[in-house]
Amino acid sequence: MKRLKLTLILLVGIGVYHGYAQTQLTLQEALKFALNNNKQLAKTKMDEEMGKFKTQEVRSQALPQLNGNASYTDNLKLQQSLIPGQVFGKPADSSVLVAFGVKYNVTAGAELSQQIFNQAVFTGLKAAKSGEEYYTLQTQQSEENVIYAVTQLYYQLLVTQEKITTVNSNIEKLTELVNATKSQFDNGLAKKIDLDRIKVNLTNYVTQRTQLLNQYAIQTNLLKRQMGMPLQSAFTLPSASLKEIERKASGVLQYDDMNLANRTEYKVLKKQEELQNFQKKAYQAEYYPSLSLFGRYSYNGMSNQWLMKNDPSYMTTWFSASAIGLSLKVPIFDGFGRRSKVSQANVSIRQINKQLEDTELALNTDYENAKLQVRSNLSTITMQKENVDLANEVYYSTQNNYKLGLAGLTDLLNAETSLTDAQNSYNEALLQYKLAELETIKSKGSLRDLLN
Repeated sequence: MKRLKLTLILLVGIGVYHGYAQTQLTLQEALKFALNNNKQLAKTKMDEEMGKFKTQEVRSQALPQLNGNASYTDNLKLQQSLIPGQVFGKPADSSVLVAFGVKYNVTAGAELSQQIFNQAVFTGLKAAKSGEEYYTLQTQQSEENVIYAVTQLYYQLLVTQEKITTVNSNIEKLTELVNATKSQFDNGLAKKIDLDRIKVNLTNYVTQRTQLLNQYAIQTNLLKRQMGMPLQSAFTLPSASLKEIERKASGVLQYDDMNLANRTEYKVLKKQEELQNFQKKAYQAEYYPSLSLFGRYSYNGMSNQWLMKNDPSYMTTWFSASAIGLSLKVPIFDGFGRRSKVSQANVSIRQINKQLEDTELALNTDYENAKLQVRSNLSTITMQKENVDLANEVYYSTQNNYKLGLAGLTDLLNAETSLTDAQNSYNEALLQYKLAELETIKSKGSLRDLLN
């Protein structure tokens, strides 16, 4: 219920319910919504819940065990035994076949047992607690994967939105140019071929906008799916976010050395190593003797009549029995089965150690590459920003010269194309920078900082 209320608050906050106006969805809102609604993450949280129940299951083995039993037996044919005949006054070399027991037996009882020493159970308790922590780490890793995926899609959607804005601006400028050129053509001041060339460029931009809108719709659906948001929901992204990216990218970023202990992937492997060591100890514990305390009580009835009436004519006898004691089990020889299990555990531990070494190398490599990408993209952003400013200056200068008849239409269209390319390259540079920064944040194990 608490989770449902939080989801409703987030839904209302970003305007996804029908009847609410669309509002801007910030990255932090998208991440919080995803952590509460991502389907795969919900499954992982169930695994974590399952881990707690498994711990309780193992813990139960160290608690007293009480079992009840009852039986009703109809001895269709009683067991018979040979008795020397002299017991019944017959010759010594003779024998008599005698049936023992009664036709009906009833038993009801209970048995209580308690482990006093069982190394396998004690080791299992420690392993169960460690297993519970392992499931918690898996949930953390799944949450970080969701944060990473949502952030990636969010930035891609943001840049696509900026590209659409750029295309819309170009369409608006070319539309004005078409109208002006058509007016000149109608007055005999422009050629038809000039008008047609501008229309061709305008049509190309309209087609490009259609493609970008389709791409935007696809990326939006992918983001909704990753967030666990219904596809019929609607939201917009704040257009000012790229300016924030530009502002952060304008400074010189300093990154400390990565601490592997902060990486959840590394923690998961270390926990797997710990669990495998517990498994080895559990196999070794099978060499130890086990000691348990037990107590039994039963109430029994014997009769030749199925009604079991407490009546002398029915020959019914009722009696109780009880016992307490200690049970000791000492393993002696199992055909080297336990030794094989321990050897297998040793191999598994060595495999995990190799995996840890490989993961350490991979994580350090990813971190160094991410830093290189950030530095490279910082330089690219600076150059592309200068290129956009220069392209803007060239375009407006050429536009003024075109109006004054000092520049041809070809010059104007070329300047406009160069400006568009520069704007798109700049937006793409901002995206690549942000993705590289995301990789760096992930490498440092600080993805959760994006929630703030």
